[in-house]
Amino acid sequence: MTDPERRQRVEDLCDAALDRAAHERPAFLAAACGGDDALRRDVEKLLAHADQAEGFLTTPIAGVAARILTGEHETSLVGRQIGSYTILSLLGAGGMGEVYRAHDARLGRDVAIKVVGDLLPSLPERHVRFELEARVLATLNHPHIAAIYGLEEADGVRGLVLELVEGATLAERLATGPLSMEDALGAARQIADALEAAHDKGIIHRDLKPANIKITSDGTVKILDFGLALTAGQVEDGAILGTTAYMSPEQARGGEVDKRTDIWAFGCVVYEMLTAQAAYGGETTAATMAAIRERDADWNALPASTPPNVRRLLQRCLQKDPRHRLRDIGDARLEIDEALGALMPAGAHAAGPADPDRAATRRPVRVARWAAAAAVLLLVAGAGFWQLQRREYFWLNPLDGAKVTRLTDFEGAELHAAISRDGKFVAFLSARDGTWDVWVSQLGTGDVYNLTKGGVRELRNPGTRTVGFSPDGSLVTLWSRVPDSARGGLVDAGWSVPTMGGPLRPYLKGISELDWSPDGRRIVYHPPAEGDPIFVTEPDEKVGRQIHVARPGFHNHFPIWSHDGRFIYFVHGLPLDKSDIWRIPPTGGAPERLTFHDARVTFPTLLNDRTLLYLTTDEDGLGPWIYAIDVERRVPHRISTGVESYTSLAASADGRRLVATVSRSTARLWRIPIADRVMAEADAALIPLPTASGVSPRVSGANVIYRASRAGTEGVWKLAPGGTATELWNGRNGRAVAGAAIAPDGQRLALVVQAPDRAHLYVMNADGTGTRRVADALDVRGAPAWSPDGQWLAVAANQDGEPRLFTIAVDSGRAAPLVKDYSTDPTWSPSGRFLVYSGADVGTTFSVKAVTADGMPHPVPNLVLSRGARRVAFAGEDTIVILKGDISHKEFWSVDLQTGRERQLTALGDNSVIGDFDISPDGRAITFDRTREESDIVLFDLPER
Repeated sequence: MTDPERRQRVEDLCDAALDRAAHERPAFLAAACGGDDALRRDVEKLLAHADQAEGFLTTPIAGVAARILTGEHETSLVGRQIGSYTILSLLGAGGMGEVYRAHDARLGRDVAIKVVGDLLPSLPERHVRFELEARVLATLNHPHIAAIYGLEEADGVRGLVLELVEGATLAERLATGPLSMEDALGAARQIADALEAAHDKGIIHRDLKPANIKITSDGTVKILDFGLALTAGQVEDGAILGTTAYMSPEQARGGEVDKRTDIWAFGCVVYEMLTAQAAYGGETTAATMAAIRERDADWNALPASTPPNVRRLLQRCLQKDPRHRLRDIGDARLEIDEALGALMPAGAHAAGPADPDRAATRRPVRVARWAAAAAVLLLVAGAGFWQLQRREYFWLNPLDGAKVTRLTDFEGAELHAAISRDGKFVAFLSARDGTWDVWVSQLGTGDVYNLTKGGVRELRNPGTRTVGFSPDGSLVTLWSRVPDSARGGLVDAGWSVPTMGGPLRPYLKGISELDWSPDGRRIVYHPPAEGDPIFVTEPDEKVGRQIHVARPGFHNHFPIWSHDGRFIYFVHGLPLDKSDIWRIPPTGGAPERLTFHDARVTFPTLLNDRTLLYLTTDEDGLGPWIYAIDVERRVPHRISTGVESYTSLAASADGRRLVATVSRSTARLWRIPIADRVMAEADAALIPLPTASGVSPRVSGANVIYRASRAGTEGVWKLAPGGTATELWNGRNGRAVAGAAIAPDGQRLALVVQAPDRAHLYVMNADGTGTRRVADALDVRGAPAWSPDGQWLAVAANQDGEPRLFTIAVDSGRAAPLVKDYSTDPTWSPSGRFLVYSGADVGTTFSVKAVTADGMPHPVPNLVLSRGARRVAFAGEDTIVILKGDISHKEFWSVDLQTGRERQLTALGDNSVIGDFDISPDGRAITFDRTREESDIVLFDLPER
């Protein structure tokens, strides 16, 4: 074999070994080398160097192999002299060179000297990077970045003289297990501080990883190795540089990178500190890159003690699309400060003599943190807390010090509170007089009065702001739906009524929501059309210009003007349950996303130019709570505490008064027969439950499967005859969402569980055993449905940002697309010939459609329902049961799919809201959940800042 052939053979075997897990390589090489020990030794040499140089993926293996095979590799510089430095020992080696411990005879100290690796001296880009690293470090002077002392060259050896950082690397520390929460956050805070200093100078590290981070004996964290750093304006064409497991998706593709690639790596490092496992791991480089591109981190691996804001921070750092990623590492530092502040009192005495090793590793971080806290307290004493707030060292809760007053105590619900710009009047919805009307209170008087007195209908819409005021406060504006004789249906319309009482008058026809500009001369609004197009009027115009429209199936709601008139803030997303806050200039352009909850976000409300309040459910689906965000720094903070849940929010123009609706609603299960007559309230029977509430019932023989919350998590329960209940899913591994589906034989269940990354589909035995996840790649939406033969499940899952129907083979988990348009809520017909499902929302309505089991459209009557409960259940092969009515109130109806004939089944009244339901197997009864709404309006008087 010639030298070139042998060299190629070594390279090929090295590449093949690198594609295998480390523990598989010895057996592979033994077989592949076939007894040629010399060949095997050469491959192992090259393999060892490749492992050391993992972070430098552009290293040409051929060049390294050539130097190994020709014996040109010098093993060590130990004992040599470089200027005034005596090389003492080798500390480590990597793709960019070797690092030695050396003694500085002039200053009597030990230093670290980094030299270009002697395997690669002929590659000019190594020297370019070497000099760049020297320049980068020379511009950085930070306590958490290892310093540079100089650049030395002697006898053909060039070296960077660096601060010698004693102590273990973070990688070595993590080999023994995860860090405690307080130690991990203390280290993360220091890392974020260092990266912020680098980013402020336009420097991107690009290779942040545990092996490049050291923790000294006094708990100080130091970032090492800026050998792959980029400076502002520097561009590299297609170079894939960094360590695979910590690369951002754009970095792994060889695309352009910016500071957000360091934010991704920071998220990976913090995740690993908390779990002792890589956020994106694989047995091979290719598998790791695939995980980075295609999968989410296992959020369930995070400790249960992880603060919610830290969990959200990691999710934002690890967004695959850099446009959705945390924008600034300084925001991470603020979030960590908040979490550390909450942990500090409880952790002050955490380390003790019972565990001296653990105490030794934890005490330095804690001492450093308490020292920092003491310094902050001194600064506060000298300069005042408000000065710190202005400099943004701390986040200030905008509701701190607020005086809270309850404005209403009616029986039932008061909804959609609004406040006039001058803060003198509050308007809201109430059914106190038997119909939903707009009520007004003049603050300070204690009086409330009914403005509309039954004069409008269908006022309630949970997805929009229904009530408001004109800029001068003289009129109350409201949204409603009125008959349209021309089209034979209902049309959205705006109305007004004098605040002090008077006749109702049309305001703007064909709109769903509006808001006035700060000067009162322009309006932003949207009609109930597909995509909720947003329009802005110019002064004295009645018809505005469209500035934005969502794609079909998506919605834009709650538009509001910024205080300076520069932006329109609005909620964008899928109806109700997956949305966030965006903003757009009133002249149009590309919208900008501000939050990343992917939850039920509603009622954005500005207190000032930068402080935005809004309502959203949390990552566990609980709430909604009040959140606040600085629209420039964009770090969300939950600011409501306890068990209160909010359903509306509004503020006066000066931000000194805030009104909100606080809800205390509960849901219970009921049963009502299906008969030849319309069944009334007296025919309905309450089903006793051992849990405080119950929703989403499904019936199997004499058993009822339902969802209920316990200890803040949503689980699944089975209620047997006699009232015996068994918890089938406890919610600790994710809350159950939507109704569980029962297999036709009653022996298995399918349920959807919301995890931080996505909603997963599970199948289990009817007794709660044998739980397994199926079709793991799908992000499921809504309830699943079993086919009559029990072999398939139909589900809606997000694809390209919108829900579409899939069928899943239960045994194999294989998923196949069924409907390619916006589609949700599938229900199989008893024969299995077709499925009924919901189409996209348009305004406040959606259509009912059908498809055959092989994906072909199936004819059904033209059926358009109002938003709210979307469940459709079969009561025979060609008969379905639906909830029909307006947004405020619905009753059960049956629909003949052959003739289109509809029949009303119930007249339960409008004193509660019906949600989910199921039909008994014999088709003779409906089991449903019903929420008794209880809520009050509260006023926050905020102190002057």
